[in-house]
Amino acid sequence: MDLTTTYLGFELANPIMVGACPLGTDADGIRRLEQAGASAIVLPSLFEEEIRAAAMTQFELESTGAGFAEATLGYHPDPDGYHVGPDRYLDHIGKVKAAVSIPIMGSLNGTTAGGWTSYAKKIEDAGADALELNVYYLPVDAKETGEEVERRAVEIVQAVKADVKIPVAVKLSPFFSSIPHLGKKLQDAGADGLVIFNRFYQPDIDIEDLDVVPNLRLSTTDELRLRLRWLAILSGQLELSLAATGGAHTAVDIIKAVMTGAHAVQLVSALLIHGPEHIARTLEAISFWMQEHDYQSIRQMQGSMNLTRTPNPKAFARANYMKMLDSWEM
Repeated sequence: MDLTTTYLGFELANPIMVGACPLGTDADGIRRLEQAGASAIVLPSLFEEEIRAAAMTQFELESTGAGFAEATLGYHPDPDGYHVGPDRYLDHIGKVKAAVSIPIMGSLNGTTAGGWTSYAKKIEDAGADALELNVYYLPVDAKETGEEVERRAVEIVQAVKADVKIPVAVKLSPFFSSIPHLGKKLQDAGADGLVIFNRFYQPDIDIEDLDVVPNLRLSTTDELRLRLRWLAILSGQLELSLAATGGAHTAVDIIKAVMTGAHAVQLVSALLIHGPEHIARTLEAISFWMQEHDYQSIRQMQGSMNLTRTPNPKAFARANYMKMLDSWEM
């Protein structure tokens, strides 16, 4: 059974990747993921805010001495926590590359074109095989137009692609007004792939302390359906690698994502719940299903249910909405 696939130009042993998450913070853990069957790993994100904070601290140290800079240290991420800071992030890439043989992809998370994007080149120089660019941005200004929001994403991609030779995948949110149009603009800007979709973690309200608080929820399989729709719509129109992320937990989820056009599927929540060994069990289940349904390879099913090839393309548009409403029975 041939489970191989191609993503960002890499020949992967299978479509299961590990998405950016705490599992990528130490070399031993990443080695376990490789041994369990992960075909590639996206390291946790390095944030624009971390890069700017580190640069400001360095500037203050050089300008006024350590005593003044000490006042700003409380605003920096804990170096022993999930975020390790720019310098340790680059060191981590080198250690991970020495520990495993599968592709290792760095991750940059930012919202503006600027000096922080130069870290893409540093990530490349540190040994990363590719870069995932997470343009996680929430427009809150009523004067900012949708066109300006899209332009922001395109400019970030252009700035990064001007600095690096490694492949760059753009991780998008599902909240753009025309995702296919933006996808085409990102492709024209030099993007090598799209990751569909970023999960926006919604804050909660503490009504006693009158505070906004984080409220982490791991994904469920129900979230995959949004990804399936847009993978199906995009895969027949763009010449980009496509990865699904958010809601993939089982072999069936991965098969669905591949059928709608995904070249790779990122797992995070399922691995946080079940551990790295979940990858091996899932690959075994995928192989069994393919054998039972006479599929010889992953590539044989790839995109077989996208918008251009499915027997019922209207099911991905308004027809599904109307049918769903009519299906309810009292």
